[in-house]
Amino acid sequence: MDIRNEEGASGGRYATEVEGHEAEMTYSRTSAKLVIVDHTAVADALRGKGVGQALALHAVEAARTGGWKIIPLCPFFKAQAQRHPEWHDVVN
Repeated sequence: MDIRNEEGASGGRYATEVEGHEAEMTYSRTSAKLVIVDHTAVADALRGKGVGQALALHAVEAARTGGWKIIPLCPFFKAQAQRHPEWHDVVN
């Protein structure tokens, strides 16, 4: 799955297109070392296909590479982080 990062001055999103539908995970950057994941949107047609999970994993890997922490305000991302204790090195 090809996930692209679109970043602005105060935040951005990870986005992908699957089967003609776009999915995204948005975030706000509070500092160079802290990101708040605030929303995940996956089309109903893509539910159950691992698209949201792929976006969440991408966010975790970006945090590890970039050296920042994630605060999960998005209910989906927060639930995924609770299921993946191996993410706790970057998820607060």
